Amino acid sequence: MSDNSLRLVWIYPDLLSTYGDQGNALVVERRARQRGLDVTRVDVRSDQPVPTSGDIYLIGGGEDRPQRLAAERLRRDGGLNRAVSNGAIVFSVCAGYQILGHEFVNDLGEREGGLGLLDVISTRGEGERCVGDVLGDIDPHLGLPPLTGFENHQGVTHLGPSARPFARVSLGRGNGTGDGTEGAYNDTVFGTYMHGPVLARNPLIADLLLKLALDVNALPPADDRWYEALRAERIAAATQPA
Repeated sequence: MSDNSLRLVWIYPDLLSTYGDQGNALVVERRARQRGLDVTRVDVRSDQPVPTSGDIYLIGGGEDRPQRLAAERLRRDGGLNRAVSNGAIVFSVCAGYQILGHEFVNDLGEREGGLGLLDVISTRGEGERCVGDVLGDIDPHLGLPPLTGFENHQGVTHLGPSARPFARVSLGRGNGTGDGTEGAYNDTVFGTYMHGPVLARNPLIADLLLKLALDVNALPPADDRWYEALRAERIAAATQPA
């Protein structure tokens, strides 16, 4: 990318945007523009090729059948894998998170191959769905404040040796494994079960994606009053006694 431009790619909004996760694209776009960046946003439908020249790729959540269709088309297309090989940043949510792993269980009850961009494997939980507000501490290596989000999934995601937990939860189920982990990441690829949309609740995660794409350690300040009010409201609501 050039010094003042950013190419943002929103993958398959026709299949993977069930829970308002398109808000993540809006937040990244706005926070980039607040820093004077020229942003080109590309919404790629599932019948279109995934461009390999993007800087940040976002993938949202979806139902089981659209998830299977998205995985099939992304594997066949290969564009996202090539983009990551070129150094692109990827942030994925829920169904998108599972697709980035090695495999998940599809709507037919079969193991479906993922893209292998994260060292995780997802299965289907046998108990109640993981539904509700989540609070947790993001991996200290990322230098971010506590995580707030909303989970709604049946999946259980197990991390392999090259995946780091994105966060550890103090409230909620996270990856559903019982070990307190939530999400996973490596150098440039991130996955989480958090909706909300998660970047509206956690704008500094969006800033992290921008810093990685720009290869800088800091960004000019932005007006965070709206985001901080939302964060405070959601954290307070989550910690109120039932």
